[in-house]
Amino acid sequence: MAEVSPREFRALAEFRYQLRRFLSFSEAAAKQAGIEPQQHQLMLAAKARQPEPAGIAFLAERLQLRHHSVVGLVDRLEMAGLVRRTHPASDRRVAQVELTAKGERILHALSVHHRKELRSAIPDLIENLACILQETESRNHVKERGRGA
Repeated sequence: MAEVSPREFRALAEFRYQLRRFLSFSEAAAKQAGIEPQQHQLMLAAKARQPEPAGIAFLAERLQLRHHSVVGLVDRLEMAGLVRRTHPASDRRVAQVELTAKGERILHALSVHHRKELRSAIPDLIENLACILQETESRNHVKERGRGA
């Protein structure tokens, strides 16, 4: 079994804490903007997919949700006027999701807010990732030397 040093445990715990802090920030920011966190995530995934269309299967994968759950999210976002469904002429059964102008405005404001938060969090995230990588590389280097001796 691979060993994990106390320093690596601390770095992993700190990294997990920092991720959770960012997610907590993101959830609160979405709610403050009047949408649910998963709706924000769906809107971001649809925007990031451009210029390709964001189909339900793609969104389900990106959000790690089941197809029917994504359909429900899209239904609620569509009722709020934040997204619209389109259907390609080649296959009318396929639903593609795109942001409306209102959805674009909300997502833009949230993204600016998230970028600012990330800029303050990135140094600590990088420091902990570097620690985790350094510990792993050191352990691998020691193993390689042991085999070669």
